[in-house]
Amino acid sequence: MAHSQRGWTGARTPSAIKRVRQAERRRAIQQPRKSAAKTLVNKAVLSTGNGDAEQTRAALAAAVSALDLAAKVGAIHPNAAARRKSRLMLKVGAAMGGGEIIGTTKVARTTGKAAATKEAKARIAAGKASKAKGAQTAAGKARAALARSSREATGETTTAAAEPKAAASTAPTKAPAKTTTAKATTAKSTAAKTTTKASAKATAKPAATKAAAKPRASSKTTKSS
Repeated sequence: MAHSQRGWTGARTPSAIKRVRQAERRRAIQQPRKSAAKTLVNKAVLSTGNGDAEQTRAALAAAVSALDLAAKVGAIHPNAAARRKSRLMLKVGAAMGGGEIIGTTKVARTTGKAAATKEAKARIAAGKASKAKGAQTAAGKARAALARSSREATGETTTAAAEPKAAASTAPTKAPAKTTTAKATTAKSTAAKTTTKASAKATAKPAATKAAAKPRASSKTTKSS
């Protein structure tokens, strides 16, 4: 035979039944706090249209107290309570100042995506720059001054080391002129030496020919005698 359909679809285990009891007790405590907070916030917003400042302040205080109590018992998140109080303050302030009540709807984006990313990058860079300065105390200022002096000292050493390199780089530009003059002088000296050697050879040849001619003449005279 087929099994009949189960009529009970709720919790069956002891732990699940316990969770059901806990949820019922929690709802009995939290739900009134949550609804009271919503009711008092709406009353505070509506009281701004009456023009009575004292009544508006009393309604605002009651709404803020109800939101705090709801956050304390866990009916709403503490961040949600803070957000609702902030929006309520803005609405009441705008109404009391003569302006329009600010709505809670999401504000449409007025800037483009590129402009928004650029602003975010600028904001992040500004935050990093402010953090890099350190604490504005005597110790922080002393550390900043020490770091500044060390940077200046390292900058002076680098410039001092760069000066000899610059001088060395400019010195070889004059060297080729000296070498060219030295080459020209050596060429002149070699030319002079060659010319002196050639002149010495030219003068030595006639002397040798005269010396060779004289013995022949003497030999002829001896034979004739």
